Amino acid sequence: MITIALVCLMMSPISISAQDKDMTMNDNWTTYDHAPASGGKPKSMVIMLHGLGSNGQDLISLAPYLAQSLPDTIFVSPDAPFPCDMAPFGYQWFSLQDRTPSVMLSGVQRAAPLLDSYITTMMEKYDVPANKVALLGFSQGTMISLFVGPRFPETLAGVLGYSGALIGSNSLNGSDINKIPVHLIHGDADDVVPVDRFFDAEKALKDNNFAVSGGVTKGLTHSIDEKGVADGTAFLRSILY
Repeated sequence: MITIALVCLMMSPISISAQDKDMTMNDNWTTYDHAPASGGKPKSMVIMLHGLGSNGQDLISLAPYLAQSLPDTIFVSPDAPFPCDMAPFGYQWFSLQDRTPSVMLSGVQRAAPLLDSYITTMMEKYDVPANKVALLGFSQGTMISLFVGPRFPETLAGVLGYSGALIGSNSLNGSDINKIPVHLIHGDADDVVPVDRFFDAEKALKDNNFAVSGGVTKGLTHSIDEKGVADGTAFLRSILY
């Protein structure tokens, strides 16, 4: 099993080589990237958004596996913009100390413009159009992906979300909402983000005419397993190639 980013823990058991750990600074964002396996110019991009208390190194460890089926894709994985306030290490997109829905919505609304700017900067840097950019999130990274993805000013390729939840479900049908494809994967044994959040997100998105795919993995905890990697890779290939 590939274990990714428990809340406020950093876990990256996959070994990655030096070239997979290219770290650059971008407008005060620390970003880890993995170049296209083809060796050529990227034709698509996956922006990987980590969970609470982790950092960009965590999800970029998946890139070599995803790249085998996505050879023309560049993978970028930034540190979230704020230090984690629930641990002495790692980063967060917004605080989860108070999980009242209105407080969480305020938090994601604060982070959203920062991520919008980051996505735009990465698109310009690598000359990749919005319709060839996918967001991949884990846990809190899925929460921000599901909020920003449909509200980004240009239409993105889609969102792949692991073990997350939907924030702002009451505002998914405005004229500014892009009904991009969403693929959700969740474990039924998740004791960090309960699997009920999967069903809540799936229903709200489908009720608002989003194309939603994915499913629940029996026995899976708050992590990503090999099946989830394969399933997610197939989704990314379907929307980027």
